[in-house]
Amino acid sequence: METDFQEEYTFTLPRGYRDEYGTLHKNGVMRLANAADEILPMKDPRVQQNPSYLTIILLARVVKKLGDLPAVDTKTIEKLYTMDLAYLQDFYQRINAMEQPVYRNICPHCGKEIQIPVNFMEAD
Repeated sequence: METDFQEEYTFTLPRGYRDEYGTLHKNGVMRLANAADEILPMKDPRVQQNPSYLTIILLARVVKKLGDLPAVDTKTIEKLYTMDLAYLQDFYQRINAMEQPVYRNICPHCGKEIQIPVNFMEAD
């Protein structure tokens, strides 16, 4: 099955993650989030005790690769420099932001095709 949209995005951390051997890991891959990524961490006791921990769990779920590390988990995300954590939070928001849907129509005045934004949040 072929998809017509990008599901994984590469990134480069501003500072990088230094592992226990001193190796610096800066390049990584983040996948698009799904509903479970946003919902399941809410049941985690760490999030219930400290809502800020949601970011750690969420990023650990969607960061598929970081340098040559065999896996990325919450301990990895916890050890990131603040600048890198902020970068990943922003990156997550950018790749998961929903584009506003549009529908195509023909302008009754000029006859050209136009795109009209659809706003599901507006009430009639």
